[in-house]
Order: sequence, then structure tokens, then C-alpha cells
Amino acid sequence: MADMLSTHQAPSVRDAANPRLLARALDDLALGLGRWRLPLALAQMDIRNRYRGSVLGPFWLTLSTAVMLVSLGFLYSQLFKLELRQYLPYLAVSLITWNVIAGMVNEGSNALIEQEGVIRQMPQPYSVHALRCVLRNMIVAAHNLPLILLVFLACNAWPGPEALWALLGLLLFVVDALAAAVLFGMLSARFRDIGPIVASLMQIAFFVSPVIWKPQLLGENAKWLPFNPVYAVMETVRGPLVEGGVSPLIWLAALVYSAMLCGAAFALFVRFRSRIAFWV
Repeated sequence: MADMLSTHQAPSVRDAANPRLLARALDDLALGLGRWRLPLALAQMDIRNRYRGSVLGPFWLTLSTAVMLVSLGFLYSQLFKLELRQYLPYLAVSLITWNVIAGMVNEGSNALIEQEGVIRQMPQPYSVHALRCVLRNMIVAAHNLPLILLVFLACNAWPGPEALWALLGLLLFVVDALAAAVLFGMLSARFRDIGPIVASLMQIAFFVSPVIWKPQLLGENAKWLPFNPVYAVMETVRGPLVEGGVSPLIWLAALVYSAMLCGAAFALFVRFRSRIAFWV
């Protein structure tokens, strides 16, 4: 009996002191990214299921964003004493980029919990579920991109060559989204209060970040905005499109915040990856 007990206990002891945690985490990420067609197909299925029976499908989000954009544009241009043709392009890019950030973070908190049945029944890399969440939000966000073009056309406010820098900002968005899905997905799987807490914090971040209002309205206090991670990351996309570029300080802040997020996500993934199946 003692031999049987020691035999059953040995794997858990070895797992607790497994020196290959880093290698297994890297293998998981490599397999998940290598099988990108699988999470892409699952993301498309999620969107079809979400809007099943709908006439417009994901374009309902586009329509609601357009209504909000026009309403807020007329209202806040009067409140802030700004010319509508200058304010509307700023607001359009701000709202759409904010929707991407908020969607990635909020849905990332449930990236693993929502796949409880799959995680417990099928041996898939955990990174597949995080990538599925990211791709789903990217596809939905792509339906809002024509709004930016329509606003630029209506206001005759086309960006210059510096707009190409927005592509680098979008790449940073994707990397941060994947890291957020891993980090908050694992934390929410372990502590179910994390999801509501993150949602509440994102609501606060909407008001304290220059989404609706412009940084210039803060006057001299605008110099403190780089300490806001949401502003720094958002500005890497918004700045090249509507503000003629982004200062090196903003890029540095965005890269530092992204490195911190990715580092925290990777460290947590390496250390506790083997426990995810027991948490969900």
C-alpha cells in the first residue's frame, strides 16, 4: 500500500519542482500561434453564434458606434468650444480604439473561464483560447474601421504619411491584447472577482483618459498623461491618424507598459500554467 501511495504521489511532487516549466510554457505559446487557423475559425464561429438570427450581425455595433459618434460629436464640440470638423475625426478614432481596448480587456478576463468544458476535455494549448479571444475582438473591431474613413471624408481631414506609424500601434495593440487575455484570464480563473473588478476599472479609465476630451484641455497638467497606460497605448494609433504623429516619450511609455504587461503575463503563465485546468 505504501508503494502504491508513493507511486501516485510521485508525479505531483515532480510537477511541483519541474524544471521544465519554462520550456512547456514556450511550447504552449508556439503551438497556439502555430495553429492560428484553429482560433481564427473558432473566433468566426463565436461571432456567427453571437449574432445568429440578426439581420445586420456585427454591423449593429457599427451602427451604435456611429450614432454615439454623431451624438457625442455635436454635444461635446459645443461644450468644449471646438470646431466640429476638427473634433469629429479625433472622437471617431478615440471611440473606436477605446472600444478595442475595453473589449480586449473585459473579454480577456473570461477567455479561459468561457472555455471550461473544452479545457477539461480536450488537450489544446491554453494560448489557443487567448488567441481566440483576441481574434474575435479584432474581427468585430474591423467592422468599425469604415466609420473612420467616412468621418475623414466628411470632414476632409486626411492624415499624412505619418499615419503609417499607426500600423505599429496596431501591432502593439495585438501583443498587449494577447498578454491581457493570458494575464487576466488566469487571474479570473483563480479569483472570480477579478472580472467585475477589471470591468469597473475600465469604466473609470474611460473618464480619466482623453477619449472624449482632448489632452490640451488639461493645460500644463497634460504632461502627466504619459503615466496613464491607456492614454499611452491609445495614442500610438490615434496620434499618427489625427494629431500628426506621436512624441518619442509616448512611444517609450507605451513600450514600457507593454513590456510590463507581457512580462507579468508570461511569468504567471510559466508558473501556474499547469493549474489552469483545476481553476476553471
